[in-house]
Amino acid sequence: MGWFILYSLYMAVCRPGSPLQILKQMRFIGTKSLFVIILTAAFTGMVLGLQGYYTLAKFGSEGMLGTAVALSLIRELGPVLSALMVTGRAGSAITAEIGIMRISEQIDALETMALDPFKYLVTPKLIAAMVALPLLCAIFDVVGIYGGWLVGVKLLGVNPGAYFYEMEKAVELRDITSGFAKSFSFGVIIAWIGCYKGYYAGHGAEGVSRATTESVVLTSVLILIWDYFLTSVLL
Repeated sequence: MGWFILYSLYMAVCRPGSPLQILKQMRFIGTKSLFVIILTAAFTGMVLGLQGYYTLAKFGSEGMLGTAVALSLIRELGPVLSALMVTGRAGSAITAEIGIMRISEQIDALETMALDPFKYLVTPKLIAAMVALPLLCAIFDVVGIYGGWLVGVKLLGVNPGAYFYEMEKAVELRDITSGFAKSFSFGVIIAWIGCYKGYYAGHGAEGVSRATTESVVLTSVLILIWDYFLTSVLL
């Protein structure tokens, strides 16, 4: 697996493949994930607004609700939840697509014709994931913040000026950059595990289904583990 990601990154820099294929994968990983990202972000922000309000109300600090929602989303929940949603929607499809190509000998045909499968199958997905995940994370953060505003301000009566003013004072540039750095690395993990499991899928439908399941589980676990180590370093 280490060799696989190192060679994939080398190919992404030296032989990135067709720009059309990269754009196609960006559309698949990014654009087609927008609905689930927006839906998840809206209700995540609303839950944070609801829980945060009743927690802060115990200390008379309801005006800090915007800070609590924004920092929770920007630092942790935005990058992690957007990556997990993309893993379930796009990561599994990547594994299944490459796995079917493996068992139907399409990858063997590329190698027989002296064509590098990484250039056509792996590299476009890797580049697309590295570009799409930070953008999806940004959308997740914005939608989630407004979801918290909807519950906190419109339903529970928090001062709208205090909601955004306290948020503006508390959120720093390093909070935003750390969230984007996490999303970028999560994009690498999603493409890496998805492509690897599909590339070395077993024979038959059972092999593809097993590879897809392993891909989703392993990617989700690695995202949570890597998030802890990145948080330890960045904070």
